[in-house]
Amino acid sequence: MSVKYTLEQVINQPRDKVVELIDNPDNLKEWQPGFVSLEHISGEPSQVGSKSKLTYDMGKRQVVMIETITKRDLPIRFDLTFEADNVNNIQSNRFEEIDENTTKWISENEFILSGYMKIFGLFGKGMFKKQSQIYLDKFKEFAERS
Repeated sequence: MSVKYTLEQVINQPRDKVVELIDNPDNLKEWQPGFVSLEHISGEPSQVGSKSKLTYDMGKRQVVMIETITKRDLPIRFDLTFEADNVNNIQSNRFEEIDENTTKWISENEFILSGYMKIFGLFGKGMFKKQSQIYLDKFKEFAERS
């Protein structure tokens, strides 16, 4: 089972600034609620093929996922996959210049669910979109005050 959606966020910052902020893993704690740590596993950091272990506190449980960078064509595009227990997220991010001080972030997501997570796909597929929207909103807040 899979859940697909596209989100957009307009950010009042130049594209180069948006990309600089999003490309810096030290900033994850600023815009991803629950973020605990990032541990580089393999490949050249921040480059295609690079793998990192991300850890998040999600309420009463800890979520660990493996991030793989699959495409890096900044400042235009940045694609990743995230693998966790019974969930794979394929994410494509594009950054469009609206004008010299405004950027549109377009995030396409596909969550591929297996095992017990299929239940979430049936009854709570909106939760994936809601969580992604929280990240986009928090990033906008962080970028616009940076």
